[in-house]
Amino acid sequence: MPTVKLSSLATTAPQKFGKEQTKEQFRRIQDELDDLQNLLYAEHKHSLLVVLQGMDASGKDGVIRNVFGMMNPMGVQVQPFKAPTEEQMDHDFLWRIHQHAPAKGMIQVFNRSHYEDVLVQRVHKWVDEKTIKRRFDAINDFEKLLTEHNDTHILKFYLHVSPEEQKQRLEERTQDPTKMWKYNEKDFAEAKLFKTYWKAYEDVFENCNKVPWIIVPADQNWYKEYVIAKTVRDTLKSLKMKFPKLPAPKNNEDNKS
Repeated sequence: MPTVKLSSLATTAPQKFGKEQTKEQFRRIQDELDDLQNLLYAEHKHSLLVVLQGMDASGKDGVIRNVFGMMNPMGVQVQPFKAPTEEQMDHDFLWRIHQHAPAKGMIQVFNRSHYEDVLVQRVHKWVDEKTIKRRFDAINDFEKLLTEHNDTHILKFYLHVSPEEQKQRLEERTQDPTKMWKYNEKDFAEAKLFKTYWKAYEDVFENCNKVPWIIVPADQNWYKEYVIAKTVRDTLKSLKMKFPKLPAPKNNEDNKS
């Protein structure tokens, strides 16, 4: 992956994308995703891991609700990763992650992920740089294990929101009664570290790109959700999946005692 400078990348949709037209395309993709997820579950050969990373208020919850919420809940699981518990801290940093890796036939969505341990902990200097470099290697090995040994296809999305849009969304949580439940005083302190987080993300893109990152402009929810839905749709279609056929009937000789 070429060197990424987030400050130079757009956080809004390209001009050729109109809002209403894109939303209509998104609705058609939603119908396709429902069918494809059913096929993935039935064939039971592959699995899909979707990693959602981004700054606070970049819209991870909205993506989960609007892109994956229309699918059969039997085949989709969502796992958020917050600050590790005391028990989790007693294990290696991937211990809490690996137990939520998707089984065959399943779509697993990570709301934040194993990358928190090379982002938050690095920004706050809770671990040293030598540890961070070792974790980069461990993450690459972990993702290789999933892809090569369990037919897991991994999509890693970074939701690229601007500092201005993030500030507006955080302030909405103090004013909009329907969003106040999301309010966390710590989010405003973290927002002051925006540029430091960008630098940490850029290092992640450079060092953990065996599975490529997809950087999604996230200031406009309608475009962000369209891009992610289309990418998931295209990935599932590329698997050339088929519904299993009935097993061949046993012959009469096999049925004799």
